[in-house]
Amino acid sequence: MNQEDQTNEKKSSLFQGFKRKLDKDGKPTGKAPKFSFYWIYIAAVIMLIGYQVLKGVTPDAKNITELEFKQKMLVNNDVSKLEPVKNKGVIRVYIIKDSLSKPAYKELLGDKLVFSQKSKGPHFQFNYSKVDDYQENLDKYFAANPTVQPVPVDPISDPEFFGPLVNFLFPLLMFGLLFVLMMRKMGGGAGGGGGGGGIFNIGKSKAQLFDKGTKVNINFNDVAGLEEAKQEVMEIVDFLKNPKKYTALGGKIPKGALLVGPPGTGKTLLAKAMAGEAQVPFFSMSGSDFVELFVGVGASRVRDLFKQAREKAPCIIFIDEIDAIGRARGKNMMMSNDERENTLNQLLVEMDGFGGDSGIIILAATNRPDVLDSALLRPGRFDRQISIDKPDVKGREEIFHVHLKPIKHSEKLAIHKLAEQTPGFAGADIANVCNEAALIAARKGKSQVEMDDFQDAIDRVIGGLEKKNKIILPEEKKIIAYHEAGHAVCGWYLEHAYPLLKVTIVPRGVAALGYAQYTPKEQYLYNIEQLTDQMCMTLGGRASEDIFFGKISTGAQNDLQQVTKISYAMITVYGMSEKVGNVSFYDPQQEATFTKPYSEETGKIIDQEVRDLVDKAYQRTKALLIERKEEVEKIALALLEREVLHQQDVEDLIGKRPYEEKKIFASNEVEAIGVVTDSPKELPASEINGNTEIGTSEEPKPE
Repeated sequence: MNQEDQTNEKKSSLFQGFKRKLDKDGKPTGKAPKFSFYWIYIAAVIMLIGYQVLKGVTPDAKNITELEFKQKMLVNNDVSKLEPVKNKGVIRVYIIKDSLSKPAYKELLGDKLVFSQKSKGPHFQFNYSKVDDYQENLDKYFAANPTVQPVPVDPISDPEFFGPLVNFLFPLLMFGLLFVLMMRKMGGGAGGGGGGGGIFNIGKSKAQLFDKGTKVNINFNDVAGLEEAKQEVMEIVDFLKNPKKYTALGGKIPKGALLVGPPGTGKTLLAKAMAGEAQVPFFSMSGSDFVELFVGVGASRVRDLFKQAREKAPCIIFIDEIDAIGRARGKNMMMSNDERENTLNQLLVEMDGFGGDSGIIILAATNRPDVLDSALLRPGRFDRQISIDKPDVKGREEIFHVHLKPIKHSEKLAIHKLAEQTPGFAGADIANVCNEAALIAARKGKSQVEMDDFQDAIDRVIGGLEKKNKIILPEEKKIIAYHEAGHAVCGWYLEHAYPLLKVTIVPRGVAALGYAQYTPKEQYLYNIEQLTDQMCMTLGGRASEDIFFGKISTGAQNDLQQVTKISYAMITVYGMSEKVGNVSFYDPQQEATFTKPYSEETGKIIDQEVRDLVDKAYQRTKALLIERKEEVEKIALALLEREVLHQQDVEDLIGKRPYEEKKIFASNEVEAIGVVTDSPKELPASEINGNTEIGTSEEPKPE
């Protein structure tokens, strides 16, 4: 191999990394290496830095002091020129070439003498703070030393690159950085949130997508007490998984389902379980996510949501709290065509408009179906309305089983008894009870949660925080004891009153100084006798104070509120008055109006009927308590001594209750209750509709 071939081989090896590999046929494989503009930027920076470094390098001038300069150089007339550098605060000294051979300079320069003799200079330099004033200082020196010859002074400024560049680029970079941050924020890229985090994405949907691969920790096994509702929702999921099973018979996929029920009953939980079970994309968002300050944003987000859903079809869209945008149109007195109505109009069009889509199921939840627009509720948009009510005793037992799984509880825990003691509790309330019981047991240092911890937790949820250290005068404590004893005795000897569970005079919550807790029955129909007994039981505290002390107190505030609600409901809602007749003035659509659906004359009759009804109940209650005066005293004295009495304690004091309790068993067998075919609307009074609100004796603070 000759020398020329060796040279070519070396050159080719240098650029081997930039060449593409060849295949068997000798053709280049892969893509050619791309040229990057970043290398141009790097080369430019290196050139600028090199230029600055080389430009700023001066001959190796020896640093001296101004005193040495005057005593060794200026006095001997060895200086050829002075060069003050304005922008560096330095004065450079040029020495006459012939003078550099003097011994003084040999001593100062040392090994650098040879280099200095060949260079033009500067040979020395010294620092001087006020360079502009040095000419004046030098003139004074020459005037004081006439033997010294004047030296030419040539002020200069060293060329700089980075200083002006930084001064120019720094504000520019700051504005550029601010602009980039603003653009990223407006575009939603700098933590602006989901789709609508910025100005440019404000019309984008904020829906959270649970795709097929997304893991959701909740499934239908975590939903208890909602068997009918769960079955409806599971059918929708099954429809998406196996559509042929239903379409073979000519069925169509339902377009939407509306979950309706009181707060805390598990509507959102059911939707989460559906997201965990469905093997299709699941879009989840709240009704308030459509509401924005800017006009047209809500409608734009609706369009974008359905656009994403069409791309993922078949899929499910879940809108929580749909009443935020689905309120009935035309009810806004201030502005008939507001932004919410535009959003609702767009939602109606997307759900079942001229260009209707298939494969998109709308699932929505609300606890206020009465305020929704009728066009939103019609079939074709929401084909199904799934009612999710508060669970019965069997449902509550199942919910307790679900929430007790992660809790270390005693094996002797009577879950069915807990379900019986929590009538009217929703799923969220039961979850709160289980959590409170675990916290109470941990506070007591127990290794497992026991039945008494759950009892304390139920009291905590119902009545509020126990206040044993609250200071109450002995006279007030005695009034509270007789007040609660009146409730207990009335509930004990009235046939249709709720069975007593516990009575206490320990203060709880904000204003409750004592309370009697009952166990309302799972009942849906009430007659006049039952409602009258409930009123008498509620008035027992006020009647007891009147009998034993000859005066009444403010402790019956809550009792009187409940009695008033029950009595007005009997007269105006359920038609239980002979004078008013079989009419009902209740209309959920007219609740927000200021006009009454009856005349002033009828209003007077209603008020008089309510007063007569309450007066009869009060006189009956007083007669009962006078007859059972001895029993009231026994319970009151026991309360003053022990503060808390349970059902068994009351039995030991005054004997067994003369009326047998009628219960609904877990097997759904009903004892002494007929089949209910038509259930009326529940009474507004919380004690009548099976709620957990209890009769409390409240003592408000004096104003």
